[in-house]
Formats: sequence, structure tokens, C-alpha cells
Amino acid sequence: MAFARSSLESLLSFSGCAGKNLDVEWYDFEVCSLERGPIRATGGILVEARRGLRSLQRAGTIVIPGWRNADEPPPQALINALRTAHAEGGRLVSICSGVFVLAATGLLDGHRATTHWRYADRLMSRFPKIRVEPDVLYVDAGNILTSAGSAAGIDLCLHIVRCDYGAEIANEIARRLVMPPHREGGQAQYVRDPIRSVATGGLAPLLQWAQAHLDEALRVEDLARKAAMSPRTFARRFREQTGTTPHQWLMHQRLLSAQRRLERNGESIDQIAEAVGLQTAATLRQYFGRVLGTTPTAYRRQFSVSSKAGRRVERNR
Repeated sequence: MAFARSSLESLLSFSGCAGKNLDVEWYDFEVCSLERGPIRATGGILVEARRGLRSLQRAGTIVIPGWRNADEPPPQALINALRTAHAEGGRLVSICSGVFVLAATGLLDGHRATTHWRYADRLMSRFPKIRVEPDVLYVDAGNILTSAGSAAGIDLCLHIVRCDYGAEIANEIARRLVMPPHREGGQAQYVRDPIRSVATGGLAPLLQWAQAHLDEALRVEDLARKAAMSPRTFARRFREQTGTTPHQWLMHQRLLSAQRRLERNGESIDQIAEAVGLQTAATLRQYFGRVLGTTPTAYRRQFSVSSKAGRRVERNR
């Protein structure tokens, strides 16, 4: 198996320094390969794969960060190993051209998947049974997840961390990697407009103030007035410094705050909705379902501190 350079660097960031000193049982990371000896990756990097495909049998998550040639069929031994791992409950993840390896297993047939926009037409042509979505950053189809280019691979990795450990841990990892915890949009925008948690320019004090007043019914006009700008000028400056609109940024901050409260305290759903400026539990449920694909109650059940502690104890038994 051959790796794309930037995709491999992304994985090493997650498996190494990004996860240190966290109060959670972090992932164990290993590089395995069908081929023996060092693997020469793009850019002259040598990868020392110390494990063979037998390691896949005990892996909880298997990441394929790239494939050397989209037109080259993967070895049958690799295909068989991935099929077996998936049948035994392993989670399969691809970054960029790595989707061609997953596609060759047949496990993506009938399912949604994505890849880098340069490869999308080729993927659709060679594997017509796959529902290719060329405009998204990543696709979560349950135990099989696929992403676009290397940057989108980091987005997918953060999504996996968020699913496994909750929003607070995912946000901490994003801060350590100096990147936004979540990006709106997709490949059609060439991934140029990430949502940044705090602007680095002149609007930073205003955004920090807004984050501390999410319980208020803040409007774009209110923020523009506090910034001493016309709404039109404010909207332009806001997009320049944050990469999104004031309304989208506010909604994103409200949802992040709701996630943290669901993880950390015992407030009712109505209390949390009011505290983050969404007013009612029905509104909070509506946005949770639309953006996160779950309910506040289900999210709390999975990611509350007590639930995570219980899962850690269960894993250690």
C-alpha cells in the first residue's frame, strides 16, 4: 500500500502530538502494509511499516490515506483483509484516492462515497454502483467513511474524534492543529471558506463578546452596531475575517455551546436551548437534526462525561 505524503502527515498529526495529554484513552496508531520493507511515499518520504495485514484483524479503525494509482487494481490479499476486517466490525476510512481501494472491495456498492474532485468522474465511471458525491468534504456511511483531498481528510478525522469522544475533545484537537473544528461547504467551493472559531483580525474582541452573550437574541444588526459599522460593511468584513456569514457563525457557536453543555452538566434540554439563544427545545432539536444528524438527548447519552467514563471502564474490563 502506498501513501500520499500530505495524507500521511495528517494521520501522524492525529496519532502523535495532537492527542497527547488528553484525559481520554487515546487511539493506538500503527502503520501496516502488504509489502515488506520501507515504502517510498510521494515527496521522497520513507514509511517504515512494521506490521503486516494480519494487524487489520484487531484494528478498530482502518485508514487508507491514499493509493498509488487510481487505475491500478489493489492486490487481492489487501481486498480480502479489508473485507474480513469490515465483517468483524472494523471501521474503514479512506482519504482522497484511498477510496479506490475501498471501492475494489465492493463494500461501497449501493452506498454514498466521495473522493477528491479530480478523481470523482473516474470513480463514477469505474464503479457505477457507488453513489458518488463529488461536492462534499466527507461522507459518513456508518462503518465506512470517505473523504475528499488531504485537507478534507483532516475534517473527516476530526469528525471521527467527535463521534468517539464528543465535541469538546474534537475542538481541543482542532485548536492544537491550528484549524477550525468544523467547516461548512464542500468541494464545489474548493474548500476556501472555513469557519474559524475566533477571528485573527479586528473582529476578534467582538466575536469573543458574542460567544459570551449567546443567550441573548443577537441579530446581525446588533453585531454591526457594536462594531460601529453599517450592516453591509460588517457582513463584508466578517466574511473576510471568518470565511462565513454572521448568521452562520452565530448558529455554529450556539450549536457548539449546546454540545458542551450536553456533555458537561445536567441542565434540561429547554434550559440549554435558552442558554445558547435558541429559546426552545424544539428549535434546538431542529438544528441538531439538520446539522448533526442526531437529537440532543441522543448526543447527551453518547457524550456526557458520565457516559464516557462508563465506556472507558467497560473497555478496561
